Amino acid sequence: MSDVALVTGASSGIGAEFAKQLSAGGYEVILVARRAELMEQMAAQLSRPAHVIACDLVHDAPSLASRVADLGLQVDLLVNNAGFGTHGRFAAVDAAREAEEVRLNCEALVTLTHAFLPGMIERGRGGVITVASTAGMQPIPYEATYSASKAFARTFSDALSAELRGTGVRVLCVNPGPVPTDWQRVAGYDPDYLPPVPGKITAARVAKESLRAFQRGRRTIIPGFVMRWYMRINSPAPLPLKLRVVERMYRPAR
Repeated sequence: MSDVALVTGASSGIGAEFAKQLSAGGYEVILVARRAELMEQMAAQLSRPAHVIACDLVHDAPSLASRVADLGLQVDLLVNNAGFGTHGRFAAVDAAREAEEVRLNCEALVTLTHAFLPGMIERGRGGVITVASTAGMQPIPYEATYSASKAFARTFSDALSAELRGTGVRVLCVNPGPVPTDWQRVAGYDPDYLPPVPGKITAARVAKESLRAFQRGRRTIIPGFVMRWYMRINSPAPLPLKLRVVERMYRPAR
């Protein structure tokens, strides 16, 4: 029997690449996102049989575990990838949208991990991969909620990795930098926008480096050599200085 991987946000971008590479690696994959048609198309192209669950995790995350149980499956690897960002002056952006961002990027992450982790611990094997962001490594003005939510994801993942040491369950936090996906459009940027930092890589490379790091038992990774060194070089800078620089970099044109 194949191990089962559940990937959220699996209809496009990094989540879709995780699904493709996990399937090619022998996993039976459960695809979770809102867009069923896109996932059905992808499932038909995967290396192994896959399952599609259309679910809006902003509102229905608690129902997902029972829907997986209805398939007669147990989750061996949970990939918490679903999330979105917003951009703009916090006082001017839509409050309801900001709250949804927190529910998906933080609350759904906690809900799903809590639903599937106990089974992994009981079986003495499994793993949780959480896709955070380099945006969570410092506050980003005009992406205030997004950067805060990814800081939450990083802290949550790091704490779990310490708790689960010796249980057979591995935990990895993935912190991508600029990756061309649908994220930019959803956040309100021009579709071809990327953050004004070096180190752009593809979603496929993010998934490949992350899965390799997971197999090696790593706790955290910044995919891409250039981005890794960019973050290391900037890490010692005082936060007040970084905030001033980043505020200018991300300031809306109007």
